[in-house]
This record gives sequence, C-alpha cells and structure tokens, in this order.
Amino acid sequence: RSWEGDRHDGSASLLWVARPGLLFQGDKQSSCHPLVSMRGQESIRGLSCPALSRPPRSFLGDFFFLPPCFVPIAKSQELLFPQSLSWALGYNSSLAVHSLAGGEDWVLLYVCSHTAVIHDILGGRQYHLQGHANTISCLCVSEDRRWVATADGGPDPLVIDFVVFNPQNPHEFVSNSKTQVIFYLWSDASLQYSTPPLTKQTFNSMVGHFSQSAFHFNNTQALTGTSAGKLVLWDMARAPSLSEEAQVQPHNTKATKLVPMQRSSITVLMVLESCIVTGDVKGRVKFYNGRLQLLACYSHSGVGPICSISFSKPPPEPPDPASLIHQILFLSLNRNFILSTSDATVLHVATDGTNFEKVMEEAKKATTAIACHPRQALLAVGSHCGLLKVWDYQQPKYLVSRIFTEAGIQCLSYDPEGCFLAAGFTDGSVYILDAISLQSCCEAFRFSRGAVTHISFSHDSEYLATADEKYAVTVYKRVLQNGQRCWEHLAGLHSHYKPIRSILFGVQLDSNEPRLLSLGEDRQLVEYDLSSSSKDQLVISHRDRVEQVAVPLCLAWYPQFGTESFILTANSCYKMKLYNTTTKMCRKTLLGPTYGSPLEKIQILPTTSTTNSQKCYLAYITRDKVGLQILPVDGNPHKSSAFICHPDGVSDLACSYDGRYVFTAGGNDRTVLKWEVNLNALEAAASLGGEDLVPFYSLLEGGREGEFFRELEDYFYYVQLRSQGIDALETRQVSTHIPLEEIPSVMRAMGFYPSEEEVCQMFLLLFKKKKEQE
Repeated sequence: RSWEGDRHDGSASLLWVARPGLLFQGDKQSSCHPLVSMRGQESIRGLSCPALSRPPRSFLGDFFFLPPCFVPIAKSQELLFPQSLSWALGYNSSLAVHSLAGGEDWVLLYVCSHTAVIHDILGGRQYHLQGHANTISCLCVSEDRRWVATADGGPDPLVIDFVVFNPQNPHEFVSNSKTQVIFYLWSDASLQYSTPPLTKQTFNSMVGHFSQSAFHFNNTQALTGTSAGKLVLWDMARAPSLSEEAQVQPHNTKATKLVPMQRSSITVLMVLESCIVTGDVKGRVKFYNGRLQLLACYSHSGVGPICSISFSKPPPEPPDPASLIHQILFLSLNRNFILSTSDATVLHVATDGTNFEKVMEEAKKATTAIACHPRQALLAVGSHCGLLKVWDYQQPKYLVSRIFTEAGIQCLSYDPEGCFLAAGFTDGSVYILDAISLQSCCEAFRFSRGAVTHISFSHDSEYLATADEKYAVTVYKRVLQNGQRCWEHLAGLHSHYKPIRSILFGVQLDSNEPRLLSLGEDRQLVEYDLSSSSKDQLVISHRDRVEQVAVPLCLAWYPQFGTESFILTANSCYKMKLYNTTTKMCRKTLLGPTYGSPLEKIQILPTTSTTNSQKCYLAYITRDKVGLQILPVDGNPHKSSAFICHPDGVSDLACSYDGRYVFTAGGNDRTVLKWEVNLNALEAAASLGGEDLVPFYSLLEGGREGEFFRELEDYFYYVQLRSQGIDALETRQVSTHIPLEEIPSVMRAMGFYPSEEEVCQMFLLLFKKKKEQE
C-alpha cells in the first residue's frame, strides 16, 4: 500500500521497523501483514511506536515499514515471482555488522550488495530486507533494535551521511569525514551547522584523520577518534551573557582538548551507557569512563583492524547494586558484543572472559567465480583473495575450504562426473583439484601468460580447455602414464585478436567425440579439431564470422526441439541468434531480453523432469540482473523475467544440477546470492501476455492502434498494389500476405536498412518457416 500514490523506485533511503523480540516469530503467526511503502518529503517530527498506523514523513525519502513478524515478503508472495532470493553468502565488510539479540543468541544484521540481511547464525535462518535498486552504502540500528535504516548511493541518490544523534537532545547530531567534523542543530524551520577548525597548530600536536564521532553522555561534549590514536574533545562554548537558546547553537562548539590515548589508529568510537568504547587497527577493544580512564581492554592476536562494534541487548539491572560503579560495570562490561574487521571476519566476544569466537569469515576481495556440482547440492566459490570454499546450499553450511596465497581465483568448473574441480587463476595458473577434499590432483599448470578467464571440461572428462585475457585457448588432456590416469598440457593457440567471451565443449553429431568452440569479441566463432591436435599444436577446423556490427557476448548449445541442431548466441544489440551446428549458418535472429544491458552469460537450466522434454528454460545474467527465459526463443517479451541481483555488476552465473536454484556472484561486492526458481510463475506471466501476435504489438511504438502500426499497414497495401500492377483494371485482391521479395523494401520504407547478409538471413528464416507450415 502506498499512502502517497507513488511506487517505490529504489533510489532513495529505506527505513524498516518491527517490534523488538519478535524478529523470528514469523513462522508462528497465522498471517503476515503486507509490506508497506511510503514516500515523503517533510522533516521528521518524531518517531512513534512502530504499529501499523500511518507513520511520519521523513527527509530520508522512500521508506519501508515492516510488520511485527519482520519478514519483508511472505512465502506466499514469493511464489508470484519467477525467482526469489533464498540465501546470501558474504557481506559488505566496509559497513557495520549489528547484533540484534541478547544473551547467547547470535542474530546479526549486515549488508549483502543491495540487501540487508538478518541472519540467525545458530538457527540457520536468514531474512532479507529488499527494496534497494542500488548498493546499500549506509546502515544503522536504534539502541532498542526497533529501527533499522538503510541508504543507497546509486543513480539520483539522496546524499545521506552516517550521522550520530545526541541521545540527550535529538535535535543535535554530528557527522565527520576524514578531514572535518560538522555539528548540526535541527529545528522545524531550519538546519544549522558549523565546522569548528582544528589543525596541527591548534594544540601543537598531530591530529591525524578523523574516524568516528560520538556524543559524550555529558550532553555538552562530543568526541572524535583519529588515526593518530587520539580523541578530540569538543565542547559547547558557554557565555553568561548568552541566552539558553543561543548557548546550544552549533557555531558555539569548539575543540577544547586533544587527548592521546594510544599509538595505533582508532577506527571505532561509541558511547555505551556510561562508558566510552574504542576499537583500533590492532583489533583491541577498550572501555573508558567519562574521564577517559581505562576500565577494560579486550584483544586477540588473530583479530584484524576493527570496522564496527555492536553490543547485545542490555541485561536486566542487578538488584540492590553495591555502588554506582558496580552498576555501570554491570551494564557496560557484561554485554557480549560483535566485532567486524576489515579482513571480512565477524567475531563474538563474551565480556565475562577472553573468548573471541569466530562467527563468519568471508572473502576479503572480489568474488568472481562460482560453480555448481553436477550431481550434488554443492557450490564452489572462489575469490581474488585466493579463498576457495565449497558450500552445501541445501543445509546451508560450509564443508571445506582452501586458501591459495600465490594468486586470486578467476574461474571455476566441475567436470561432468563431479570428480574434479578446475580453477583458473589471475596469474595464468590452472589447478585441477579433487572435488571433495580440494587437494591438488597434479602439479599446477602455468601455460597462460595472462589471467585465466574461462575454464571448461569436455563431456567425457578427457579434455580441459581454458581461455585467458591474452586471447589464447589452451587445452589439457587426460593420459595414461605408468598405469595411472593423469593430466598433461596438450597445446595452446592465440586464436582470437580480441577478448574471448566464451569457450564451449560439445559432442560430435556423428560420434561421441568432444568438440570445442570459442567465441570472441572479434566476432569469430572458432571450432578446434581435437582429434587432429597433437602436442603443442592445436588445430582449427573452422573459423566463422558470426556478426557484422554487433559484438557476440555469449553462447550455449540450444536444446533439441527438432531435427536440426543449433548454437545459441546473444550479442550487444539485444539479439539472440541460432546457428546451425554444422554449417554455422544463421537460421534465426530474434529479440532477446531487454533489461537495461545485453546478456553477459547464458546457461540452459538443467531439468530432472522426464514428463515434458520440450519444456526448457534459459538462465542468464546482464550487467546487474539475473533472469530466466522460456525456450524456444521466439522474441516474445513476456517469456523472460529479470531481477536486480548485484547493482555494481555480476561476475558469474551457475545453475544447480536439478535446476531449482540459480546462483550469482557479485564481483567487487564480495557476495554470492542464491535464487530459488519458480517456473510456474514464469509460465503464468507468459500466458497473461497473450497469444499469437498480441505480445508483439507492445514492441511497436504506440501498439496496434499507434501511428507506426498504421503506417506499416499502409506499406502492406502499397506492396500489394505494386505486385498486382499499378495499372491493373481487375478487382484488387486484398490480403494480409505480401511476396517475400518485397520484405526488404518494406523494411527500408520503415527506416531499417538491412545489409545483404541480413536480407539473406531473413529469406532463409522465412523459407524455413514456410517449409515447416507445409
């Protein structure tokens, strides 16, 4: 429901709300309230209790308010979509990780790309707060865990700094960059601000870069941590002659002290009850009292630079505290907390001891490679930091991992039997690993001069082929040596002069021998003769130019719907083409999915159904979306769907062996998303789009009743007049058909000027259709 009548466009901030204590009781309720959206422009007057009454407007722009069950989309609603987010791996380690529960419960809130994730670690559950169309750049949680706010930073964003409000005065808040601290005073009429000066000369001491700011529990002071290990103390300048209202103006704030706390950089600063808490680059967490006297310190040798600290909910106050100090220490030092570090590690720390327990350890650099096991529910994930993990995506849980320190992982592939896992690296090396233990089956191969971008096994697991960024294709072969099967380098060849987009193994039509093809941005489709190739000599059997203007981007073997076999390609002009597998002749050119950017990678979705062999589907990724397409391809726009998966770019795509799930890797956002496939929803959407020519009318400007269609209709009549003779006196035979040879003329009259090759392709397609109808 939208109170303003506007639909959420995903470009501004979002605000989520739920009652505390009910985060994970959605499965116990008989019904779930729908997701409520709101758009507003006015300032916040205050935040009321999070019931489902009309909420206040906000300067944040777009909102989402969640019902008490805190589940943004009910399971019944997910069934309406062809694919829905099922699980998220990894997180944005540059943003904070928040603890949402108390005691021994591990319930975390963190960001994966454009989704905020509530993760019950011990319960093995995730809830996804979706709505952003751009990568989330800011995340914060209220002290009572009742409010969660997220903001993104994509096209046309509302610029929002991460700010800290004064708990004693909600009209005051502070923000900082590396070089300046800004104090604000917010009223109904205006927003005042000031930037107090602070340089090395102010206190004759190095200040360093600012990290974080917080208000002291003394409401006249604020603190800022610096990279020099110091705390800046800001205070309101008080003058007896000024009125009380003038006393709190932001321009009265100035730096009064620069307190050296330690030598290492302070990265986190926060106020907890009556304690000041800091985190630093050496992984230490320190507690200070209001006078900046050290109360406690927690450290561990394996903890990296701290990015965020989040405490569990406060325990009940102790009965009859012996003293005020005892109460302060109980409230502040007996609350477990969550640490997140810059090396993508999350730890749970119990303050009643020195136990640092690792909760999550994810990729520290771009996640660029994923591969699904061909027979089991296993997913291999590789990143540029050299971390390789195998994940059971049904449980879900990690099974085994291995770290390669020499280079980053660029691509992965299982062999069809599921015995081997091949990995291509950024330094050009290739590892063939045991699929279960991840131990090397042989020495690493180093025959590529650039990063390995593609890797694939043949159907019989006898060949392995790679493509690298230096436009070379390299082939490896299994051989028998000393009674044992092992891998050896066969040959390599610089077969393209522009980047290689795909390599693809197939099976010869007249035998069970493998065939290998590569497709490059040079518009060349190259097929290799593996049987004729020998040591250090890779033989090319065919080289065909498949495009004239557009750039081919990906290819796949098209499912067998008839007697003729095809190769499917997608190009930079949103066109999909079918090429005969033997002659490489283009037999069909069709409109592909048009969702903002061309298809980058395609895979035929595996199926375990034997009831309808003609039902096939295609999974694909664009620059930032993942989608599904109903096969056979016919250009119907209603037969495809797409959802934003990684706003900053998708790096890889993989499909589960049973076709139930599609996985996407986000590259620099260091996340992998698991999407559950619902083919019934996709088929329903296609049916609702209409039959015969009805779905295609919407592709014309103005539709069937538009001027463009009427102009096309006129040209049909003109063609019939010309074909029957302009001077003919007989009664005209009006028809909905025109001679084939007149089609290029109609095309040109409509403003499209096909090349001679494209004209030939049109005639071939039409002749084939006519023959099929006969």
